[in-house]
Amino acid sequence: MQKFPMTAPGLARLEAELRQLKSEERPSIIRAIAEARSHGDLSENAEYHAARERQSFIEGRIQELEEIVGAVEVIDPASLSGSSVMFGAHVSLVDEETDKEATYQIVGVYEADIKQGLLSVSSPLAKSLIGKKKGDSVSVPAPGGDRTYEILEVKYA
Repeated sequence: MQKFPMTAPGLARLEAELRQLKSEERPSIIRAIAEARSHGDLSENAEYHAARERQSFIEGRIQELEEIVGAVEVIDPASLSGSSVMFGAHVSLVDEETDKEATYQIVGVYEADIKQGLLSVSSPLAKSLIGKKKGDSVSVPAPGGDRTYEILEVKYA
């Protein structure tokens, strides 16, 4: 079975979603299906069909989350150190063209959220950063042409 690297907070978020789906969403949708069934003819009952579709989505997500959570390998970035970029590192960059600075943490695929600064280890940017050090420049393929970034800082917190 493939193991998925993840930080402890990322695993906690997935476990919370799984608990919420099982304890709240699943019972809620079962009640909605029962309610829709009580309205009679199911062949033309839009509420029933919508509820069944939602149930299918919820059950699929529960199954997906159970598989992921069962295969997680938790990595504590605080236990890591060094000057090169690895999983869990907080990396500060500057776009060499626009001088725009950004800081990202390299995290597992299932916990990535670019709006929160959580960069998937499998993203093109993270792949180009792995193994690099402060002061290095990296080139990343982008739709509008390659982007070049300079690494300002690498830290493990």
